[in-house]
Amino acid sequence: METTTQHPVVVIGAGPVGLAAAAHLLERGIEPLVLEAGAGPGSAVAHWGHVRLFSPWRYCLDAAARRLLEGAGTWSKPNLDALPTGSDLVRDYLAPLAATPALQHRVRYGTRVTAVARDGADRTRSLGRERRAWLVRTESDGGTHDLRAAAVIDASGTYGQPNPLGSSGLPAVGEAEAVPFLAGPLPDVLGRDRELFAGRRTLVVGMGHSAANTLLALTQLAEEVPGTEVVWAIRGGSPRRLFGGGTDDELPARGLLGTRLREAVEAGRLELWTRVAIERLAPVDGRVRVTGVGRAPQARAEGPFEAFVDVVSGATGFRPDLDMLREVRLDLDDVVEAPARLAPLIDPNLHSCGTVSPHGESVLAHPDEGFYLVGMKSYGRAPTFLLATGYEQVRSVAAALAGDRAAADAVELELPETGVCSTDLGGDAEGSACCGGSSEPQLVTLGVGRSLKDRS
Repeated sequence: METTTQHPVVVIGAGPVGLAAAAHLLERGIEPLVLEAGAGPGSAVAHWGHVRLFSPWRYCLDAAARRLLEGAGTWSKPNLDALPTGSDLVRDYLAPLAATPALQHRVRYGTRVTAVARDGADRTRSLGRERRAWLVRTESDGGTHDLRAAAVIDASGTYGQPNPLGSSGLPAVGEAEAVPFLAGPLPDVLGRDRELFAGRRTLVVGMGHSAANTLLALTQLAEEVPGTEVVWAIRGGSPRRLFGGGTDDELPARGLLGTRLREAVEAGRLELWTRVAIERLAPVDGRVRVTGVGRAPQARAEGPFEAFVDVVSGATGFRPDLDMLREVRLDLDDVVEAPARLAPLIDPNLHSCGTVSPHGESVLAHPDEGFYLVGMKSYGRAPTFLLATGYEQVRSVAAALAGDRAAADAVELELPETGVCSTDLGGDAEGSACCGGSSEPQLVTLGVGRSLKDRS
C-alpha cells in the first residue's frame, strides 16, 4: 500500500482558484499537480470572455499567485481599480501565471478527471483508509490513466453543469429536443452571437447576474435592431433582490447592473413574467413553444401560459458534478450540495446577498481526510461565490496540508458589501435581513485537522 506522502497534491482545474491553490502549495513546500480538462488555463472563463466583471482587479488576484508572477519578472500588473473582462482575466493573469517557471511543468492540459477514490479501498472500506494514497482517474490522449495523490483539491467549478429550465430540478419535457433553440447562460449578444438574437424574440430565464448581463445586452440590441424582443421569466414573485443595493453597493459596477436592469423593466423595454414554472418546450415551425404556469405583466394572478420564442437563454445557475466523487466520503448539505458546515452561510433560501463569513479548511474538510471542494464547486448550487472567497479557502487548505494549524485557522475575508441583504421566500414582501452584526473583516478560529506529515 502506497502512503500519501509519496505523491503530489492533485489540484483539479486550472482556473483562478485552482492555480491559486497550486501557488499556495508551492509556497508551503508541497508539490502540486494541476489537471485541466481544457486546452489552456481558465478554459471555463474563456467561454464568457466577453463579459466584464463587476469586481475590480484587486479582488481578482490571489496573493500567492501575485508573488509568483512578480518573482518571474515579466508580468505587468494591471490597474487594480479597473474592471477586467473574462478574456482580460485569462490573458493578463491566468495565462502568465500558468506559464511561470514554477507552474509551467506542473499543469497538464487536455486531462479530464473522471473519478476520485482511495487507492485500493472503495467507499465502504474503513480499515487503514486514512493512510492510503488517493487515486485520480483521468482521460487524456484518447486513453484512461490512473495517478496517485497525497491529497486532492477539487477546484473544477460548476460552469459545465447548468441547471435545467424545468422548475422541479429536472429538465422540462422536450428540453433535450429543443437544444438547437437554447443559447446557454452567457451568450455574446452584441458580438459573436449577434445574428442569433437580432430581430428575434428571446426568452431569458433566471434571476442572477448572468441573466442581468444578457438582458441588458438584449435591450441594447433591441434599440439597434427593429423587431428584437426580450422576455424575462423568473421563478420568484419579485426581481428586487437582483436589482440590488444601487449606490449602497461597495462594488459600483454590481450596483449599476441592478439599477440599469430595474430601469429597463420600469421603462417597458422588456417583458417580465414572474412565478414562472416552465413545463414543456416544443419546436414548432422554426420556433420553440414554451408552456407552463406563470404570471404575465398586468395579470392579477398566475395561470397557464403559452409563448412562442426564437431563442431561450437559460441563466438558471449551475450545480456541481458529484458523479466523479461517488467513492469519496463526503459530508454535503442536502439542500445546496455544499460542505455541510459551509451550507448555512450560503443557502439562498436563507442568505440572499454576497456576504459570507470567513471560512477555511476546517469548514471545507470531509470525512475522507485530504479531500477538499474549493472555489465555486464548494458552493454547490448556491449562486453568490466571489473569487476572493476561493483564494482564502485555498490559502487555508494549503496551510493545513503543510501542518500549520494556526495559519489554517486564522481565516480573514473582506468582501465588499452588496448594499442589500434580504430574502424572498415566495412572497412579494421584502423579507427579513439574512445578515447581521458588523461588516468589518472577521477573524475566526476553526476546528482541528491533520497535516500531510501526520498521514504516514
